[in-house]
Amino acid sequence: MRRSKALARIRAGQPVRMVAMGSPLPFMVRLEAHHGFDCIWLDLEHRAMDHRDLQGLLAFFHLFDIDCMVRVPTLEKTKLYRYLEDGAAGLMVPHVSTPEKAQMLVQALKFPPLGDRGLDGAGLDADFYMQGGPTFTDDANRETFLTVQIETPEAVENVEKIAAVEGVDSLFIGPGDLSLRLRTTGSSLTLDHVIDRVAAAAKRHGRVWGMPVGSGAQLKNLADRGARFCNYGGEFLAVMQMLERHAKEMDEAYAEVGSSAASETPGGRKY
Repeated sequence: MRRSKALARIRAGQPVRMVAMGSPLPFMVRLEAHHGFDCIWLDLEHRAMDHRDLQGLLAFFHLFDIDCMVRVPTLEKTKLYRYLEDGAAGLMVPHVSTPEKAQMLVQALKFPPLGDRGLDGAGLDADFYMQGGPTFTDDANRETFLTVQIETPEAVENVEKIAAVEGVDSLFIGPGDLSLRLRTTGSSLTLDHVIDRVAAAAKRHGRVWGMPVGSGAQLKNLADRGARFCNYGGEFLAVMQMLERHAKEMDEAYAEVGSSAASETPGGRKY
């Protein structure tokens, strides 16, 4: 079974280098692996992708030896572990606000004795029956991971109990949903307070934690506070920055051409 790069770094006490993707772009898998990323967060909560397309895409993750963490759009047990059978290294589950929900996810994603995942052994994770054998279930439990998102005031209140659930590997703060809910419920909590509480719970229970970041400075700040599982960048941000830069450079390059062209006739004669 393929070894998880993210888990290898976590077990070595090193930060995971993670980037996001929301579209089925095989070339991005190759480029991100080439540039040393350990894991790609593939978002299916807010992005649509046919499952057959996903199966094909996950083959590229294995080809280029980079983890895929799928943020799932479902809580249906058999669909959850199908993502692992199809080659995902880990799953991220949004809106995990209680330890009971965290335990339910462990039951779905881990084989006995830790959980209750169904056994097939014919997926990409087992090299289509070509690998696995009697150690496959232990290997799968060791080399796949569960990330739960802390996105609600209830999740913040329960973060100690959530982090204590055996089989939960990482806590991931969702700043967008969390900030919305803190604001609309009139909570006195701030995002900074939440970060402190999540960091403390993760440290106490031996979990890693992180969140999306928008700059190197923000990443450095969180790393100094113990974050080892942050996402920095993705194809949307990269394309937006590229288009903004190119539009500006085109305007600058064509500025003089445009002013001179305005005073010319189509034949090129100036008046």
